[in-house]
This record gives sequence, structure tokens and C-alpha cells, in this order.
Amino acid sequence: MFKIGDKVVYPMHGAGVIEAIEEKEVLGQTRKYYIMRIPIGDMKVMVPMDNVDGIGLRQVVNEDGVQEVLQILRERKSTMSPNWNRRYRANMEKIKSGDICEVAEVVRNLALREKEKGLSTGERKMLENARQILVSELVLARDTQEDQVESMLEGVLA
Repeated sequence: MFKIGDKVVYPMHGAGVIEAIEEKEVLGQTRKYYIMRIPIGDMKVMVPMDNVDGIGLRQVVNEDGVQEVLQILRERKSTMSPNWNRRYRANMEKIKSGDICEVAEVVRNLALREKEKGLSTGERKMLENARQILVSELVLARDTQEDQVESMLEGVLA
């Protein structure tokens, strides 16, 4: 169970802070929800409390997790399928997992591929989405500003 003020990650959406716990009726069913604010994109999300495990809601990583992510981003080797469709599906599964290390791999691999060969529109959009998810968690993990995390990522990926 999470509490108000906890920093959590909602896979596919990013990291945010639980602002409230409310009981709401949705589609005729009354349930308790975490009301989560995701600062990047200024989005509010209602997460059903009884489905937290199924959704994959988890705590934001600690400093050790941040260091692991930075190490992954620094690596210059990338094992991706040359087949666009397989590569896209594999990357989508990594993003859906909610694991920050897997999201970091997607960001690294697509950033490397963009420099080498360029990206299709779909993969460019995937890179932007994965990057936003990564940035949102690193902002909360490091308790810093979005532009500082963006600058750090640029430096690491350069």
C-alpha cells in the first residue's frame, strides 16, 4: 500500500506523486483510487487501489537505481533486431514492463540507432515516450528539475 506523498511509477505513463486517496464511482462501481499527479505533462491519473499489482505501480528508484540507469545509458553496445517490427515489439515490451533499467535500454538503443541510421516516425515517437518516462522518474528520484535531468541525459548519451 502506498500513502499520500509517495513517489511512484506508473508503467507507460511515468513517475508521479500520490496526492490523494479517494473513493469514486466509475461505470457504476465504487472503488478506492490513488490520485496521482505526473509532473511531466501535468497529468492526473486515477489508479484503482485493488489493481496496483496488475498495473505494476512501484516506488521510484533510489540513488543506486539511478546509478544503474546511468551505467546502462553509457554503454555503447546495443543488441537490437535488424527487423523493424521485432525491434519495435521488443522495445514496447520493455517500456510496458515499468522497469526503469529496461526503459533506459530502450532510450540508449534508439538514441544510438538514431545517430547511426536514423529512426522511423514510429521509433522516434517511441524514443520520445521512453525518454519522457525515464526523465519523469529521474526527476523525482533525484528531487531535481526536468531541464537538469534532460541536460544530464544529453551528456551521457553524447
